[in-house]
Formats: sequence, structure tokens, C-alpha cells
Amino acid sequence: MKKYFLLLGLLIVVLSSCLKTQTPDVGESTSTVTPAQQASLDSAAIKTYLAANPSIKAKRDTTTGLYYQILNPGTGTTNPTLSSTVTVSYTGTLLNGTQFDASTGYTQSLSLLIPGWKIGLPLIKSGGSILLIIPSALAYGNNQVGSIPANSVLVFTINLISFI
Repeated sequence: MKKYFLLLGLLIVVLSSCLKTQTPDVGESTSTVTPAQQASLDSAAIKTYLAANPSIKAKRDTTTGLYYQILNPGTGTTNPTLSSTVTVSYTGTLLNGTQFDASTGYTQSLSLLIPGWKIGLPLIKSGGSILLIIPSALAYGNNQVGSIPANSVLVFTINLISFI
């Protein structure tokens, strides 16, 4: 009977060591971070970023937590929808200013882009531009993607060239 308890205890220890946890931001504790805690960390980081960049007058969408500043509303009578295919030029950076991506003439279905873009791009029309400060939950969450660390807040400046 003791052997069974010993084997069961050993099995629990082995399986629990295989569990994945979220990786906190650089400089944060290495303990497990819940989505609510990460949202709070993201919010504090964004507020610090905005305080350090007073020329940015981004608004916070109270429903989603996305921060945005419409730089140019664009022209036309309609805005893109999730079923639109958008053509954009953009630059993406981390809060520390490190650029991780940029493109000119990038075309993609809006429905296939990260949630922050799905929320932000419909706020402008063709020819418009927007600054998006995207909390990690609306970007790549606790997944590292290329040079983007897990739980990163992303900053995008996007020019909406056109959409169909």
C-alpha cells in the first residue's frame, strides 16, 4: 500500500513540474501571473509610457483596454469591418522603443490579425492613421512570437492605405 502512495506522490510531482506558467515582464517576479494580474501590469506599464511621452494623447477603450489615438481619421463613407481585407503601412515597437516589425503595403484580412488591430482599425477610414497601444491580452498574450517577448505591450503606428 505504501508503494502505491509513493508512486502516486511521485507521479503528482512529475506531472506538476510539467505545467506551463506565464512568463512575467522583465524585472517582474517569476511567480505565476494570472490574466488579471497581467492586465494590471500592462495598465501600469502603459500609464508609465504615456507619462514619459506627453505628446501622445491616447484614449483608453473602457470595454477592451486598448489605447488609441486617431492621428488622421481618413476619408470616405465607410470604415473597415472584420470581413474587410486591409492594406496598411505600419511600424511596431515595444514600450521601450525597440522596433520589432515594419511593413509598407501589407495586405491581410482584418479577421486574421491580432485583436488589438481588429478593434483599432475600424476606428479610421481609408487614408487614415492611428496609434495603437495594445495590452498583451489583445496582442500575443503569454506567447513569445519572434523577437516579441511574452506578455508584451505593443505600440503600432498604422496607416490604412485602403480596404475592400
